[in-house]
Amino acid sequence: MNVVDSCGWIEVFADGPLAASFAPYLRDLRSVVTPTIVIYEVYRKLKQTTSEDEALSAITVLHRTTIVPLSTEIALTAADLAIQHHLSMADAFVLATGYSTDADVITSDRSFKDLPRVVYFPKS
Repeated sequence: MNVVDSCGWIEVFADGPLAASFAPYLRDLRSVVTPTIVIYEVYRKLKQTTSEDEALSAITVLHRTTIVPLSTEIALTAADLAIQHHLSMADAFVLATGYSTDADVITSDRSFKDLPRVVYFPKS
């Protein structure tokens, strides 16, 4: 199982320079876990940079993954991870969701660099 962070989805939908790095992790959408915060971030970014229709099309793809809503357990784990690793709220929710579902987090967000269970692709 993998959690593809918002930056990975956005790279793929926008055909960005790291799209090919994220693509192998999105081949089997049944093995992808998506925190609800990722739905928010992807929709917001794509609506701002493309159109509402493009953003909604992307969300349709995300809904083919396993959506994991924010729970009390994930929120508390996220708070602990935010304190321990100096993460933003959204990043902490993504990491906590990964840990709670025994999934690796796939990202190009520098905040995650060197954390356990993270596959990090540096931006050029």
